[in-house]
Amino acid sequence: MPMVKDSIQKEVVDGWRVFVSNLERSLDLLEKDIDETAEMSKACTSEWCTATEHVLDEISNSLFSISEPSWTSKEDSAKLKKLKKRIHELYGQYATAASKKK
Repeated sequence: MPMVKDSIQKEVVDGWRVFVSNLERSLDLLEKDIDETAEMSKACTSEWCTATEHVLDEISNSLFSISEPSWTSKEDSAKLKKLKKRIHELYGQYATAASKKK
């Protein structure tokens, strides 16, 4: 039975890593959008602010509610911690961009 347990643990961790990587890519895209909008003062509309805040909230909820399997490595834990810090930084970038709304 140890082989089945090892196989299951590997599948769970691999799936978890894919999910976390997808969240990271989503943060990359969102950060790019926030940066581009912050450079164009008139682009920061109420609609953009509402949509961006919604996406930030959804990604944040996903990051902070994700259950970390006990089988993950220290590197995996560090990556998740880094992404959680990054979402806070993105909220700050968003707030700066949103304050330029005209």
